[in-house]
Amino acid sequence: MTDQFILGVDLDGVVADHTGRFREIVATINDVDPDSYPIQRSWDFAEWGFAPGEYTEYHRVAVLEHSMFATMPVIENAADVLWRLSDAGIWIRIITHRLYLNWGHGTAVGETAMWLDTHRIPYRDLCFLGAKPEVQADAYIDDAPHNIEQLRAAGNDVITFDQPYNQQVEGPRAKNWLDVEAMVIELAAEHLGVFESQLPGIDAGAERLARRQNGDSFRAD
Repeated sequence: MTDQFILGVDLDGVVADHTGRFREIVATINDVDPDSYPIQRSWDFAEWGFAPGEYTEYHRVAVLEHSMFATMPVIENAADVLWRLSDAGIWIRIITHRLYLNWGHGTAVGETAMWLDTHRIPYRDLCFLGAKPEVQADAYIDDAPHNIEQLRAAGNDVITFDQPYNQQVEGPRAKNWLDVEAMVIELAAEHLGVFESQLPGIDAGAERLARRQNGDSFRAD
Protein backbone atom coordinates (compact mmCIF):
# COMPACT_ATOMS: atom_id res chain seq x y z
CA MET A 1 0.00 0.00 0.00
CA THR A 2 1.36 3.45 -0.95
CA ASP A 3 0.43 7.03 -0.13
CA GLN A 4 0.00 8.11 -3.78
CA PHE A 5 -2.75 7.36 -6.29
CA ILE A 6 -2.09 8.21 -9.96
CA LEU A 7 -5.07 8.65 -12.27
CA GLY A 8 -4.40 8.42 -16.01
CA VAL A 9 -6.90 10.64 -17.84
CA ASP A 10 -7.50 10.54 -21.59
CA LEU A 11 -8.49 13.82 -23.27
CA ASP A 12 -10.45 13.37 -26.50
CA GLY A 13 -13.92 11.99 -25.81
CA VAL A 14 -13.33 12.07 -22.06
CA VAL A 15 -12.42 15.62 -21.04
CA ALA A 16 -12.70 17.32 -24.45
CA ASP A 17 -15.69 17.00 -26.79
CA HIS A 18 -13.82 15.73 -29.84
CA THR A 19 -16.87 14.51 -31.77
CA GLY A 20 -18.83 17.74 -31.38
CA ARG A 21 -16.00 20.05 -32.44
CA PHE A 22 -14.84 17.80 -35.29
CA ARG A 23 -18.40 17.67 -36.58
CA GLU A 24 -18.62 21.48 -36.62
CA ILE A 25 -15.36 21.74 -38.57
CA VAL A 26 -16.25 19.06 -41.13
CA ALA A 27 -19.63 20.73 -41.66
CA THR A 28 -17.92 24.10 -42.17
CA ILE A 29 -15.49 22.64 -44.70
CA ASN A 30 -18.36 21.09 -46.68
CA ASP A 31 -20.78 24.00 -46.10
CA VAL A 32 -23.54 21.78 -44.73
CA ASP A 33 -25.62 21.58 -41.57
CA PRO A 34 -23.66 19.92 -38.73
CA ASP A 35 -26.67 17.64 -38.20
CA SER A 36 -25.63 15.96 -41.45
CA TYR A 37 -23.06 14.15 -39.31
CA PRO A 38 -24.71 12.21 -36.46
CA ILE A 39 -23.30 12.47 -32.95
CA GLN A 40 -24.20 8.81 -32.46
CA ARG A 41 -21.30 7.46 -34.47
CA SER A 42 -19.08 4.40 -34.46
CA TRP A 43 -15.33 4.49 -33.78
CA ASP A 44 -14.47 4.65 -37.51
CA PHE A 45 -16.99 7.44 -38.27
CA ALA A 46 -18.74 5.14 -40.78
CA GLU A 47 -22.01 7.07 -40.29
CA TRP A 48 -20.38 10.22 -41.66
CA GLY A 49 -19.81 8.70 -45.10
CA PHE A 50 -16.08 9.29 -45.39
CA ALA A 51 -14.39 7.73 -48.42
CA PRO A 52 -11.22 5.70 -47.76
CA GLY A 53 -8.52 8.04 -46.46
CA GLU A 54 -10.86 11.01 -46.02
CA TYR A 55 -11.01 10.87 -42.23
CA THR A 56 -7.24 11.33 -41.98
CA GLU A 57 -7.30 14.33 -44.28
CA TYR A 58 -10.28 15.96 -42.57
CA HIS A 59 -8.61 15.47 -39.21
CA ARG A 60 -5.34 16.97 -40.47
CA VAL A 61 -7.17 20.04 -41.78
CA ALA A 62 -9.21 20.32 -38.57
CA VAL A 63 -6.07 20.36 -36.43
CA LEU A 64 -3.73 22.46 -38.58
CA GLU A 65 -6.18 24.89 -40.20
CA HIS A 66 -9.07 25.10 -37.72
CA SER A 67 -7.22 24.80 -34.38
CA MET A 68 -9.38 21.89 -33.28
CA PHE A 69 -7.24 21.01 -30.27
CA ALA A 70 -7.51 24.58 -28.97
CA THR A 71 -11.25 24.98 -29.54
CA MET A 72 -12.95 21.80 -28.31
CA PRO A 73 -15.63 22.32 -25.65
CA VAL A 74 -14.87 20.82 -22.27
CA ILE A 75 -17.17 17.96 -21.23
CA GLU A 76 -19.56 18.93 -18.42
CA ASN A 77 -18.16 18.75 -14.87
CA ALA A 78 -14.75 17.46 -15.99
CA ALA A 79 -12.75 20.41 -14.65
CA ASP A 80 -14.59 20.64 -11.32
CA VAL A 81 -14.34 16.91 -10.64
CA LEU A 82 -10.65 16.80 -11.55
CA TRP A 83 -10.00 19.73 -9.20
CA ARG A 84 -11.79 17.99 -6.35
CA LEU A 85 -9.82 14.81 -6.95
CA SER A 86 -6.57 16.73 -7.26
CA ASP A 87 -7.27 18.73 -4.09
CA ALA A 88 -7.86 15.44 -2.28
CA GLY A 89 -4.40 14.21 -3.29
CA ILE A 90 -5.01 12.32 -6.54
CA TRP A 91 -2.11 12.69 -8.99
CA ILE A 92 -3.70 13.66 -12.34
CA ARG A 93 -1.72 12.36 -15.32
CA ILE A 94 -3.11 13.49 -18.69
CA ILE A 95 -2.43 10.89 -21.40
CA THR A 96 -3.26 11.60 -25.02
CA HIS A 97 -2.24 10.20 -28.40
CA ARG A 98 -2.22 13.38 -30.49
CA LEU A 99 1.21 13.17 -32.15
CA TYR A 100 0.05 11.34 -35.25
CA LEU A 101 0.19 14.19 -37.79
CA ASN A 102 3.47 14.61 -39.63
CA TRP A 103 4.76 18.16 -39.20
CA GLY A 104 1.95 18.96 -36.78
CA HIS A 105 3.51 18.05 -33.45
CA GLY A 106 4.22 21.64 -32.41
CA THR A 107 0.60 22.57 -33.04
CA ALA A 108 -0.71 19.53 -31.17
CA VAL A 109 1.48 20.04 -28.10
CA GLY A 110 1.05 23.82 -27.92
CA GLU A 111 -2.70 23.84 -28.43
CA THR A 112 -3.21 20.98 -25.99
CA ALA A 113 -1.36 22.84 -23.23
CA MET A 114 -3.21 26.06 -24.06
CA TRP A 115 -6.57 24.26 -23.97
CA LEU A 116 -5.82 22.74 -20.58
CA ASP A 117 -4.92 26.18 -19.21
CA THR A 118 -7.93 27.87 -20.78
CA HIS A 119 -10.35 25.39 -19.24
CA ARG A 120 -8.40 25.24 -15.95
CA ILE A 121 -7.87 21.49 -16.07
CA PRO A 122 -5.53 20.43 -13.23
CA TYR A 123 -2.73 18.00 -13.99
CA ARG A 124 0.79 17.16 -12.85
CA ASP A 125 1.95 15.24 -15.94
CA LEU A 126 1.09 15.60 -19.61
CA CYS A 127 2.01 12.54 -21.69
CA PHE A 128 1.77 12.24 -25.47
CA LEU A 129 1.89 8.56 -26.40
CA GLY A 130 -0.20 5.72 -27.72
CA ALA A 131 1.06 2.83 -25.56
CA LYS A 132 -0.88 3.74 -22.44
CA PRO A 133 0.02 0.64 -20.35
CA GLU A 134 3.56 2.08 -20.25
CA VAL A 135 2.43 5.15 -18.28
CA GLN A 136 2.20 3.32 -14.95
CA ALA A 137 -0.93 4.88 -13.46
CA ASP A 138 -3.01 3.22 -10.75
CA ALA A 139 -6.25 3.64 -12.71
CA TYR A 140 -7.28 5.04 -16.06
CA ILE A 141 -10.25 6.79 -17.68
CA ASP A 142 -10.57 6.22 -21.43
CA ASP A 143 -13.16 6.04 -24.19
CA ALA A 144 -11.32 4.16 -26.95
CA PRO A 145 -12.26 0.46 -27.03
CA HIS A 146 -8.78 -0.68 -28.09
CA ASN A 147 -7.08 1.34 -25.34
CA ILE A 148 -9.45 0.00 -22.69
CA GLU A 149 -8.91 -3.58 -23.81
CA GLN A 150 -5.10 -3.20 -23.89
CA LEU A 151 -4.99 -1.53 -20.50
CA ARG A 152 -7.19 -4.16 -18.88
CA ALA A 153 -5.21 -6.96 -20.53
CA ALA A 154 -2.14 -5.54 -18.77
CA GLY A 155 -3.95 -5.81 -15.42
CA ASN A 156 -5.00 -2.16 -15.01
CA ASP A 157 -8.18 -0.72 -13.49
CA VAL A 158 -9.93 1.19 -16.28
CA ILE A 159 -13.13 3.24 -16.20
CA THR A 160 -14.85 3.37 -19.58
CA PHE A 161 -16.14 6.87 -20.25
CA ASP A 162 -19.48 6.28 -21.95
CA GLN A 163 -19.61 7.08 -25.66
CA PRO A 164 -21.73 5.67 -28.53
CA TYR A 165 -18.71 3.91 -30.04
CA ASN A 166 -17.73 1.93 -26.93
CA GLN A 167 -21.05 0.31 -26.00
CA GLN A 168 -19.64 -3.17 -26.66
CA VAL A 169 -17.00 -2.72 -23.94
CA GLU A 170 -17.87 -4.46 -20.70
CA GLY A 171 -16.71 -3.60 -17.20
CA PRO A 172 -16.84 -0.42 -15.09
CA ARG A 173 -18.51 2.44 -17.00
CA ALA A 174 -19.07 6.10 -16.16
CA LYS A 175 -21.96 7.91 -17.83
CA ASN A 176 -20.62 11.32 -16.78
CA TRP A 177 -17.93 12.98 -14.67
CA LEU A 178 -19.90 12.71 -11.44
CA ASP A 179 -19.88 8.94 -11.98
CA VAL A 180 -16.14 9.14 -12.61
CA GLU A 181 -15.64 10.98 -9.32
CA ALA A 182 -17.48 8.34 -7.29
CA MET A 183 -15.64 5.48 -8.98
CA VAL A 184 -12.20 7.05 -8.58
CA ILE A 185 -12.85 7.76 -4.90
CA GLU A 186 -13.71 4.09 -4.40
CA LEU A 187 -10.59 2.92 -6.26
CA ALA A 188 -8.36 5.35 -4.37
CA ALA A 189 -9.79 4.21 -1.04
CA GLU A 190 -9.07 0.59 -1.95
CA HIS A 191 -5.53 1.50 -3.03
CA LEU A 192 -4.63 3.83 -0.17
CA GLY A 193 -6.65 2.31 2.63
CA VAL A 194 -8.27 5.67 3.43
CA PHE A 195 -9.29 8.55 1.18
CA GLU A 196 -11.04 11.81 2.06
CA SER A 197 -12.50 13.64 -0.91
CA GLN A 198 -13.30 17.33 -1.15
CA LEU A 199 -17.01 18.04 -1.00
CA PRO A 200 -18.60 19.63 -4.11
CA GLY A 201 -19.00 23.40 -3.97
CA ILE A 202 -16.31 24.08 -1.38
CA ASP A 203 -13.90 26.61 -2.87
CA ALA A 204 -13.51 24.74 -6.14
CA GLY A 205 -10.00 24.68 -7.56
CA ALA A 206 -10.95 26.28 -10.87
CA GLU A 207 -12.44 29.25 -8.98
CA ARG A 208 -9.32 29.59 -6.83
CA LEU A 209 -7.21 29.69 -9.98
CA ALA A 210 -9.40 32.40 -11.48
CA ARG A 211 -9.05 34.51 -8.34
CA ARG A 212 -5.30 34.14 -8.37
CA GLN A 213 -5.16 35.19 -12.03
CA ASN A 214 -7.23 38.24 -11.10
CA GLY A 215 -4.86 39.11 -8.29
CA ASP A 216 -7.23 38.13 -5.48
CA SER A 217 -6.26 36.12 -2.41
CA PHE A 218 -7.18 32.51 -1.75
CA ARG A 219 -9.18 33.45 1.35
CA ALA A 220 -12.44 31.51 1.53
CA ASP A 221 -15.57 33.66 1.68
